[in-house]
Amino acid sequence: MTHAARYPHPDINSLPVDIKAKILEVQEKAGFVPNVFLALARRPAEWRAFFAYHDVLMLKEDSNLTKGEREMIATSTSAANASHEINDDDFAALHAHGFTDEDAWDIAVITAFFGLSNRMASFSNMMPNPEFYLMGRVPKQK
Repeated sequence: MTHAARYPHPDINSLPVDIKAKILEVQEKAGFVPNVFLALARRPAEWRAFFAYHDVLMLKEDSNLTKGEREMIATSTSAANASHEINDDDFAALHAHGFTDEDAWDIAVITAFFGLSNRMASFSNMMPNPEFYLMGRVPKQK
């Protein structure tokens, strides 16, 4: 089943040199360009941050996990992800509140980023600083 992307992919020739080079490197190795490379390239700073973190996690050599194990974790996680439940009705609801499609992208990446942060906090049993509970509730001391 194919469908049109909500956000058209940029032309690879319009991309910054570093991003274009990395995408062409992936294409040479894989024989195709994974859509995630082009989809995220519409915002170069976000692309660079995403793939920098990806590379730190997936390409590091000092891990007891094999490359295959890391890839299987990525595949399993991707298969279990519920993002297919997002549809045009979700965009219509955002539009009704005055948000644009670019705002929707921002909402999605912020949500995803803090999803990562909160999962790591839960996993590691990290507790918020006590000060966070009072933020916005108690006037700041001068």
